[in-house]
Amino acid sequence: MTYQLIQIPQGGEAIRFAEGRLQVPDNPIIPYVEGDGTGRDIWRAAVRVFDAAVARAYGSRRKIFWMEVYAGEKSFRQFNTWLPDETLRAFEEFRVGIKGPLTTPIGGGIRSLNVALRKALDLYVCLRPVRYFKGVPSPVRQPELVDMVIFRENTEDIYTGIEFQHGTPEAERFKALLREHFPDQFAKIRFPETAGFSLKPISVQGTERLVRAAVRWALENRRRSVTLVHKGNIMKFTEGAFRDWGYALAKREFRHQIVTERESWILANREQNPDLSIEENARLIEPGYDMLPPEQQAKVRAEVEDTLATLWSTHGNGQWKRLLLVKDTIADVTFQHVLTRPRDFDVLATPNLNGDYLSDALAAQVGGIGIAPGANINFESGHAIFEATHGTAPKYADLDKVNPGSVILSGEMMLRFLGWHEAADLIIKGMEGAIAARTVTYDFARLMPDATEVRCSEFGDAIIRHMDD
Repeated sequence: MTYQLIQIPQGGEAIRFAEGRLQVPDNPIIPYVEGDGTGRDIWRAAVRVFDAAVARAYGSRRKIFWMEVYAGEKSFRQFNTWLPDETLRAFEEFRVGIKGPLTTPIGGGIRSLNVALRKALDLYVCLRPVRYFKGVPSPVRQPELVDMVIFRENTEDIYTGIEFQHGTPEAERFKALLREHFPDQFAKIRFPETAGFSLKPISVQGTERLVRAAVRWALENRRRSVTLVHKGNIMKFTEGAFRDWGYALAKREFRHQIVTERESWILANREQNPDLSIEENARLIEPGYDMLPPEQQAKVRAEVEDTLATLWSTHGNGQWKRLLLVKDTIADVTFQHVLTRPRDFDVLATPNLNGDYLSDALAAQVGGIGIAPGANINFESGHAIFEATHGTAPKYADLDKVNPGSVILSGEMMLRFLGWHEAADLIIKGMEGAIAARTVTYDFARLMPDATEVRCSEFGDAIIRHMDD
């Protein structure tokens, strides 16, 4: 493709995608958006870290050719558009990119530049790993137990943006539709005359591709479990369906590699007592079994019988213990248990809103959003944009002050996505070394005794130095 605003660097090649895999040359062209506000500072620090890691890992054999593309305030000032079509085309053509934080335009048009990019490229997974670096200040007692990866669905749920503002003709038409065609549902609205409305679509396809990506990633990375996080006890036909469709997908496509939590209970009960009857097993896996109506009791017994009949030969006698465990938890319970029993969680797959809340809450346990990395990925096409997960913090712009950790660790994720694991490992080594030496930016220095406060650029220097430790 030809570009008017973007300069394609000479000597680099585009990343391709074939037969379900990225084809990464040794000289890939990587589009980047430096970001608004503090984005300029953190990008300058981060790109030096990326280049140093690649050079140390591969010498002159590999090199990233960085290509600036435009979005946000810089784009608006230069080209009078917040998101040029060329930027979307570049991310599409060159497949993998990285960006800093972007301002959300005030007024009409684009609600969020980040959401616009995700929708345009169908980046249906928001991938947020959360891990602890020794020495980082934390509000919890044992932050080192936190090692989780969140797969947040990125295209559905209330983020679809289907809303009706109170007092508008659109809201009145929507209420009239409900009143006429769904009177029972309309009757549930406590104050219909002053209510705004938002729709929450969750689909089979959207759920299945997210859960498929989470399970596949967990298997490839030898993780222990995948937890489906939902509020299905209240939203039965959206988040409850997310849970049911997720389980069905996992059992259908990964049957010999996974076991569900309830299946593991059934199998373990048989292993502990081979003479256990179907009904006795049902009582053990279902609290309150004796209080259930007969038809529900029959369903539980059928579940036990089917599990033993179909899985005993492949999963019984302890074989299930070597498999990936797929389970589910209610969203509010999850928020409690990631604090009180973080060891129970590994990979979490969630609808959009739950994942938004959970990602930032978990980041706070291990040092805050300032070092929380993130990525938006379409695993079916290979398109991915890695990004700083925090805001633009304009009052600190161009002061060389803020922590660049979020975008640096997002770049580490990007290198790993490319298969450049040696360079990614060096970034982790450098980050661990700098933090252990207490050479940190102001956000950490004010909370760490005997810390040496350094500037944003100097923190990047410290990471590079500690790559050689």
